[in-house]
Amino acid sequence: MIFITAKFQVQPADADSWPEITRSFTAATRAEAGCLWFDWSRSLDDANEYVLVEAFADGDAAATHVQSDHFRQAQHDLPRHLVATPKIVNFQIDQQDWSELGEMRVS
Repeated sequence: MIFITAKFQVQPADADSWPEITRSFTAATRAEAGCLWFDWSRSLDDANEYVLVEAFADGDAAATHVQSDHFRQAQHDLPRHLVATPKIVNFQIDQQDWSELGEMRVS
């Protein structure tokens, strides 16, 4: 799978509204056949920072995502709500789902 984590530094005036600002982009991405997950979290240390954790089944699914109409629309709409260009970590890994954190196993 292609595993991606991205940090978005949102304009302070838009930080509380970020889930709504990204709602249609998020819904459309989650509906893609190759999307495994697409989840936003807000930083506990910086209320203006959101972290996106996303995964796609393979490189083809990731390519389909970045070529989609909703991705192009997000490229147009989202930057005006940001302070800086988002930061990203992108890896191809040999699995298709989350693994258990064995060090904190719940019995």
